[in-house]
Amino acid sequence: MSLRRLRSYGFGSLRRLRSYGFGSLRRLRSYAAVPVVLVAVAASAGCGAGPSNRPAVAVEQLEPGSPAETESSAAGPPPAPDLQTPKSDLAWRDCTDAQLDQTGFGPGPEGLIIECADLSAPIDSSRAVLGTFTIGVARARLPQTPVDAPPLVLTSGSDRSSTSTLAGLASGPVGSLLSARPIVALDRRGIGTSTPIDCMPPDVREQLLNNAQGAPDQPAAISQASQEATVACKDFLQPHELAFDTPHAADDIEQLRLAWQVDTLGIIGSGNGAKVALSYAQRYPQHVGRLVLDAPEGVGLDATTTTEQQVQGAEAALTAFATRCTGLGCSLGADPRAAITDLVRRADAGELGTISANALLTVVTGFLGSPRSDQANHVAELSDALSAAANGDTAALEAMIPREQGAISSDGEFVSRCTDGQQWPPVEKVRGLTETWGQQYPVFGKQAALGMLACTAWPAAKAPDLPAALDIPVLVTRTLADPVVGGGGASSVTGAVTNAGGRPSVIEWRGYGHPVSAHSGCAQQAIAEYAATAKLPTNGTACPA
Repeated sequence: MSLRRLRSYGFGSLRRLRSYGFGSLRRLRSYAAVPVVLVAVAASAGCGAGPSNRPAVAVEQLEPGSPAETESSAAGPPPAPDLQTPKSDLAWRDCTDAQLDQTGFGPGPEGLIIECADLSAPIDSSRAVLGTFTIGVARARLPQTPVDAPPLVLTSGSDRSSTSTLAGLASGPVGSLLSARPIVALDRRGIGTSTPIDCMPPDVREQLLNNAQGAPDQPAAISQASQEATVACKDFLQPHELAFDTPHAADDIEQLRLAWQVDTLGIIGSGNGAKVALSYAQRYPQHVGRLVLDAPEGVGLDATTTTEQQVQGAEAALTAFATRCTGLGCSLGADPRAAITDLVRRADAGELGTISANALLTVVTGFLGSPRSDQANHVAELSDALSAAANGDTAALEAMIPREQGAISSDGEFVSRCTDGQQWPPVEKVRGLTETWGQQYPVFGKQAALGMLACTAWPAAKAPDLPAALDIPVLVTRTLADPVVGGGGASSVTGAVTNAGGRPSVIEWRGYGHPVSAHSGCAQQAIAEYAATAKLPTNGTACPA
């Protein structure tokens, strides 16, 4: 195929063609059907009927920060170290029913086994501080999972407990990854099945959960609650209040490697957990055999930017849900998005009884991220609860709130999130953002801006160092309709990987939810292949919804 013929399809130059991920004219000639392929990408952009097991269908523009593919790089990366089966192991106990009941994800596939264990980790890896923490660990597998397959290690950081993220992935509608190898999740200190932190006075916790709704001056009231929560939690944790940051979480993963007596680990870091995975790669580069950054939170960004990216993802996910809801003829009517927007407004005005706007949005966000969120019966579950609340019956919605708040709002998550965040905005900036974001992002904007004040009193921590040397291929996934982290942070992550000498490849999933691995069979297959062979999919691969 000639460049002239390619131009006839609407591609004006070789430079423009390269922007679609094709490295040279020679490589372009091998893609005689490229216009058809690119049309297929555009057609896949809408949300489908549910989680998809369809294979990747196309290649798109390279992710900013990723290296352009060349003739030499197309031949494949240099060999990565093999993953290993643990030589010794933890004392596992069955906890399948407990994990699934707690998360509310349902029974899961036939034969699913989730086992739990405890890992003792030093407070400080240098042993400068004596003592240990108990870290909660969970392992998931299926009857067909090979018994000798090396596991992948999962961390979701402070977004929610890693063990509940694993339960969602294991019980979700796709399971090719878990069929290939076991997955082991480590909870962060003070989160999930790790030794809990109970440091806040109940009334302060309630203020933060509801963004001090009803107070004459909400921003000032949240700031005051932040002060009280910070003092209480620092006093409770002293002298270890600084031992709950990302590098310490990375050190806990290293303790698991030592317990297993293996040389290398394959790590999946989802959402905020991508920062933990990158910190591990920075601290222990010689022990990283595979690195999957699954719907990663951005790195090197201030809290306002990170929060706005999350809001953008939540708004996009809600739009996708509304389209799905309309297609099913759900109870929210002809315009589900408008109905939810109005319900949030009413909650903010105190018209839903004890249900605050932030509590309502916690339920909505939790649902939008769930691996079961776009199955027809679960779309009906949320829409029926919301439409009933709009008509004065809040019982179903009230029943959902404790579980969703409990999943993301423990005292341990408060400590970890506040420690991880950078440059939390002051009260006056937040006052302005509530107005600006409230107009730009009418469902999630105002409450997200107010929520940043929860950490405003927490001591500022140094951003964790990023890897300096990372000579392995790295798989990154993302979706723009991500209600937990949004999709805007992936470019900062691929840039960090490239700067460290790593070779990133990005898969973009066209559905809504978080993380990508819990929803997309296409992404799971790519992760499974990468874990087995260290082979990456072509950078820019699109997975259909």
